[in-house]
Amino acid sequence: MLRSSVAIAVLAAALTAGSSTAAPAGPSAADWRPVDVQNTLVIDTSQGRVIVELYPAVAPAAVAQVETLVRQHFYDGLTFFRVIDGFMDQTGDPQNNGKGSSSLPNVKAEFDFRYAPGLGSGVTDLVPVPGGAIGFVGALPVVGQPDAMAALTVDGKVRGVGLFCAGVMGMARSQDPDSANSQFFLMRGEQPGLNEKYTPVGRVVAGLAAVRAIKTGDPVADPKDRMVSLQVLADMPAGVRPDVRVLDTGSAYFKAEAAARRAAKGDNFDPCDLEVPSQGG
Repeated sequence: MLRSSVAIAVLAAALTAGSSTAAPAGPSAADWRPVDVQNTLVIDTSQGRVIVELYPAVAPAAVAQVETLVRQHFYDGLTFFRVIDGFMDQTGDPQNNGKGSSSLPNVKAEFDFRYAPGLGSGVTDLVPVPGGAIGFVGALPVVGQPDAMAALTVDGKVRGVGLFCAGVMGMARSQDPDSANSQFFLMRGEQPGLNEKYTPVGRVVAGLAAVRAIKTGDPVADPKDRMVSLQVLADMPAGVRPDVRVLDTGSAYFKAEAAARRAAKGDNFDPCDLEVPSQGG
């Protein structure tokens, strides 16, 4: 598996090779995609609405656990009890202090995932490069092994790892890697030290400003900001369901924009520099 410095280098090479570095024109209507309504959370907080697209291809057990708890209204009213500026907002504890959990069993670690290269894998826009591959699952940047490795594995798949960029939602846990339950955190900024140590389940596609507006503290002093309500987008009535579209990371526009960002950033470029904008919400 690529380490962070190698991942940055191979991504830079992949984006630069054969690509124009001129600033691309604005995206067309075809460059946007609807979010997955079955796997998108609408989190109404005391600081505004946050919309998170979840990725079962990366963490199927954790996504299922969170969606079950959302539908049980477990999260409604819970506070953001540990919030570190530039790092993350932690919530999802019925005790609101980091010591509680739900009555559901803990979820085993999903620090990485396996996929069969090609269409239908849930992994899009992966670019083969020497030593590995960079791409996206929805709006989540991932690092993967070379596609050719699939021919050498028993299951015909390769290993991928989601990266903890700003907006990524991850499962909180104790020292036991298999202790994730109900608590989760939303990234206020990039933190590569979490890669391969925590389970990434999704990414904020709208409302990152609200995430960054949550009151900070470790622990947060009263009054704390809270999640007023959580819903799965598909469960919301059509008349109030937000229409959210996200820039398609497999589009030609996104690839051109990535090349332009690479040219502008030079050696300081990394995968988390690739913002995935949205419309609506």
